[in-house]
Amino acid sequence: MTIEKRKHTARNTKENMRRHFARIFIFVLALAFLPVIFIGAQSSEQWKLPDIPWAFPIRGKVQPVIDERNGPQHVPGSAKAYTQDQIDDLANPPDWFPDEHTAMPKVVSSGAAGGVLGCASCHLASGLGHPESANLAGLSAAYIVRQLADFKAGNRMGEAMNDMSRNLSDEDARQAAEWFAALKPSVWQPVVEIDRVPKTFINMHLMRMPLPGAGDEPVGSRIIELPQDVARAESRDPHSGFVAYVPKGSLAKGKAFVTTGGNGKTIQCAICHGPSLNGLGEVPAIAGHSPMYLFRQLYYFKDGSRHGSMGALMKGVVAQMTQDDMVAVAAYVASLPPGTEEGSSTGAAAETSASTAAGTSDGKTAK
Repeated sequence: MTIEKRKHTARNTKENMRRHFARIFIFVLALAFLPVIFIGAQSSEQWKLPDIPWAFPIRGKVQPVIDERNGPQHVPGSAKAYTQDQIDDLANPPDWFPDEHTAMPKVVSSGAAGGVLGCASCHLASGLGHPESANLAGLSAAYIVRQLADFKAGNRMGEAMNDMSRNLSDEDARQAAEWFAALKPSVWQPVVEIDRVPKTFINMHLMRMPLPGAGDEPVGSRIIELPQDVARAESRDPHSGFVAYVPKGSLAKGKAFVTTGGNGKTIQCAICHGPSLNGLGEVPAIAGHSPMYLFRQLYYFKDGSRHGSMGALMKGVVAQMTQDDMVAVAAYVASLPPGTEEGSSTGAAAETSASTAAGTSDGKTAK
């Protein structure tokens, strides 16, 4: 690289950093004008699962058999075969498509000592995960490392990661974070506005499944995420996603809240998460992520279960949000296209959001 190119690269880097910190300054300044609600930190001993069963899943007492899982299991397009016991081995999760990613670090493929399970067991070999876990594909490595440290320190509660991170080494955390950060985000759960949804139950793996022969019920003020294919979800197939059912009107309400700050309740999400909500620096991408997961995080920020260093900035943001606000915001953000901040623009995001809202108002799947 020539001296001139190095100088040009340095100038671009400084300019990007200046813009990023300018956004953060505006964000913090805006928070100063929001009502402040003090939320005390919670220890792991104090923390209890919130009583919102649709968002915080608890295994059902009755476990109906909805898919016979005898013998070797297969998924479309893969030459691999695993028994259900092998699929359910969280210390050695299936990798149906090993040619689609670089070699997994050991901690991702098979965990580590001290009860650390394989990361791919919950987050899948695609990083996209299930609604009961997180979508890590394409998040910045620095952000993932910070979250692992918060889980380990008890500054972020409410998920199995407190146990998973307890004996996680710094080196394993770094390797896992860098591997997931290199994965490509993609659409994983179309968002559909609807009046009624199938009755469901939570299976042994904390996956929400349709309850056989039970009919349907009003969606109410809930987000219900179900597998597009039950058998493939139980096989942890990274090619088979979910459908997120949300109340009618959620997308328009969520868009208004996200883009205006809810008429004074909070600030625009784009100030920190970027114009397309695909992240800025260590502030994470949220576009296209599971709406049920997004709802849980908003709730955790408000009740104090997430109180890490960067999470503290979210307390003022969610202070005046109701659960209905959170449902609408999560639904709208989930309907946006996932991608990278460098390749996005405010206009493109706004147009996509508008077309998504229009396309799902009659219960059709978002494209």
